[in-house]
Amino acid sequence: MNKKDAKYYLVEEGILPEAIIKTVMAKELLLKGAANTVNEAVEKVDLSRSAFYKYKDKVFPFHQWSRGKIVTLAVLLEHRSGVLSTVLNIIASVKGSILTINQNLPLQGLANATLSIETAEMDQDLEELLKIIRGVSGVQDVRLLGQN
Repeated sequence: MNKKDAKYYLVEEGILPEAIIKTVMAKELLLKGAANTVNEAVEKVDLSRSAFYKYKDKVFPFHQWSRGKIVTLAVLLEHRSGVLSTVLNIIASVKGSILTINQNLPLQGLANATLSIETAEMDQDLEELLKIIRGVSGVQDVRLLGQN
């Protein structure tokens, strides 16, 4: 299959074969400088070189996939003063550029908000940003709706 016909999927780590997960781990070791060579990286994660080379150009961590993209998040917020503002400040603090905000009227004490964010300048990966937002008092849920 050529790249033009390739299909892409976003999947949870738990369903992936161990070799794919270890390939990502080895690539991150190389990227962070924790390993200087492919041999060193695959040795640290207990992966064969052949498996690494088989998958290295086909699998990427979520934060690399999302870098430089416009992502759309759905956020479920308690209807309390300052909750949305706190979320927006967190995004701004990691240099995410908020492009659009759409907040629905609150129903039963909860409001849905949809945020579109440019991630090109962010100094935090998207996975970590989502974890931080989930930890905000008054945030009930955060989901990635899509990317452009």
